[in-house]
Amino acid sequence: MTDAAQPEYKGPQRVFSGMQPTNGLHLGNYLGALQKFVRLQDQYESIYCIVDLHAITTGPDPENLASRCREVAAAYIAAGVDPQRSTIFIQSAVREHTELAWLLNCVARMGWLERMTQFKDKAGKDAQRSSVGLFDYPVLQAADILLYKATHVPVGEDQKQHLELSRDIAQKFNNDHNAPGFFPLPEPLIQGPGARDHVAA
Repeated sequence: MTDAAQPEYKGPQRVFSGMQPTNGLHLGNYLGALQKFVRLQDQYESIYCIVDLHAITTGPDPENLASRCREVAAAYIAAGVDPQRSTIFIQSAVREHTELAWLLNCVARMGWLERMTQFKDKAGKDAQRSSVGLFDYPVLQAADILLYKATHVPVGEDQKQHLELSRDIAQKFNNDHNAPGFFPLPEPLIQGPGARDHVAA
């Protein structure tokens, strides 16, 4: 859906990614995400988020969620993400994520979200009983990325479709508001094996 002829974004080259504080940390998180985050901070301005708002779509215990957020923050630093060179924060601490998500909900189209295969996989046969938050997850993900005008997002195979949606939303916003190049159309940085279920963006 995105148009390659759209005027280019002129801002800085910036990476955004996030990790959900759910299911505990494991070797796949390190191999699939953290070691790549460390390398990317040498190439780009880097913003790394602990995406607790995404995690609540599955209804985790609030107290447990807070401790897992701390675990992920510690894991970022232990893996080599340098707080002096990269930004590390908890998503819910920045209210603009939800504010922009609402604005982007008014740009995104139902048909776009209905095509998201990850929702179908997670909801299964019980889609009608799933939360609206789970359905709308990709729009919050687009807000995460576009809030910081990220130009690059590390993605695994399971997140490529969501990133394409972020690009579609960015382009429609730019077109609707006659603001060419206001939001960048974020490019994927394709990750290798193990890069699943951690990227928020």
